[in-house]
Amino acid sequence: MYAIIESCGRQYKVTEGDVVFFEKLDVEEGKKVTFDNVVLVSDDKKVEVGAPYVKGVKVEGKVVSHGKAKKILVYKYKAKKNYRRTQGHRQPYTKVEITSIKTASAKAEDKAATETKTASAKPVTKKSAV
Repeated sequence: MYAIIESCGRQYKVTEGDVVFFEKLDVEEGKKVTFDNVVLVSDDKKVEVGAPYVKGVKVEGKVVSHGKAKKILVYKYKAKKNYRRTQGHRQPYTKVEITSIKTASAKAEDKAATETKTASAKPVTKKSAV
């Protein structure tokens, strides 16, 4: 199963267990992050495309770390004018590990599974006929 999510003005293709580098998110390390803007969800059997987003689908992840990318150099230059400027830039990023992709059908299955567990865990009491 994979999903295409929209975050930070870009679209990312993610599956469970992927490690994705997003532009800096305002979330602390070790905390969970939820992406609600899911554009497309696909499992082995069917593909759901949103208009613009798929309803009832969430992608959850865990923030692994924050950091900065490699430095890039930006040159400004004007010919024959003795004008040259060099500037460096390091883009901050957030490293996120995708933990789960939850769809509406998966939520219904989880709910049904917990109901059967709780139903089987309840003790059966017999009423005595007096």
